[in-house]
Amino acid sequence: MKINKILNNTKGDRWIWLIVILLSVISLLAVYSAIGSLAYKRGVGAESILMKHVAMMVAGLALMYICHKLDYNWYKGISKILMVITIPLLLYTLVFGSHVNEASRWIAIPGTGLSFQTSDLAKLALITYLARTLSRKQENIKNVKESFIPIMGAVCVVFILIAWANLSTALMLFGVSILLLIMGRISVKQIAITCLAGAFLLTAVVMLGPRRHVYMTRIHTFMHPEATNPDKSFQADHAKIAIATGGIFGKGPGQSSEINYLPEAYSDEIYAIIVEEYGLVGGFILIGIYLFLLYRCVKIATKAPKAFGTLLAAGLSFSLTIQAFANMAVAVGLGPVTGVPLPFVSMGGTSILFTSVAFGIILSVSRDNDEPKKVVVGEIKEVAMA
Repeated sequence: MKINKILNNTKGDRWIWLIVILLSVISLLAVYSAIGSLAYKRGVGAESILMKHVAMMVAGLALMYICHKLDYNWYKGISKILMVITIPLLLYTLVFGSHVNEASRWIAIPGTGLSFQTSDLAKLALITYLARTLSRKQENIKNVKESFIPIMGAVCVVFILIAWANLSTALMLFGVSILLLIMGRISVKQIAITCLAGAFLLTAVVMLGPRRHVYMTRIHTFMHPEATNPDKSFQADHAKIAIATGGIFGKGPGQSSEINYLPEAYSDEIYAIIVEEYGLVGGFILIGIYLFLLYRCVKIATKAPKAFGTLLAAGLSFSLTIQAFANMAVAVGLGPVTGVPLPFVSMGGTSILFTSVAFGIILSVSRDNDEPKKVVVGEIKEVAMA
């Protein structure tokens, strides 16, 4: 009865819910295939790791359900609070966060044994803040002091704080921000100024940042693979091998051989494992799912009666799909190696939760679009007289 009650109270775009279910099933199959080497290294059974992943996905679905039941205008109210929390957290992460591969991206959640990337929170915070600010400032959107400086300041501050340790995520978030500025009717001149500021900050990070040699090595490896030390191109090479040996229909579930070689096969390189086991057919199906997700989200955004709903749904959907295609592009050799997971498919801890929140907010906008609007008597009279 409780399950039926929950299903009856599930609102929003049904296709989005179906996409979430499909991605969940794909994730369980792919992660279970890819965690064999991880289980061996940890000295535990693969089933125990899978159960933790299942628990995180169930928690994500529950969080998605809760978020979709909230009026999406509620997120407008907390957008400033999120920004106030996010910027200090990003600074704290850079100074006191856990260092992995010379990057400080994670902070521990006290008493849980879990850690999370503050950049995941920053994506939600910046997108909701931009959607709120752009929708509220439409009447004086050309005003530099009241509109442009606060918007550009938020984008640049978040960009530099994330880019210092996670350049790929920062670049994707910056791209989403520019798309929102275009949708929010910011002038071409002001957008150009924002892009120039972003280019300056990017140059500073690449040339002066603590991971500058990592970035330069990855770019050189991508541009000149034939002249690169095999140790440096190990991950990219084995991802290509996995895809090349998958063929049209793949080797079959659980038959991947590259899981024994690919680092982060269950996370950053999970798309290569999917193609190896399910072939080009499986790979194209997954691409189609993300494209269909973007299509449904764009429909939700265009149907939203208020600018905030349109910008919020568009920004979150752009963020999810850009991240998905960035991950898949790296796997097939169309970009340098990054640490970007495949949304709702890669094994992850709190990243699944933040992705679930993003889905929940999009569904909240969709739910509001579908609900019948109350029309007051005065409005009916006006329509009748017209």
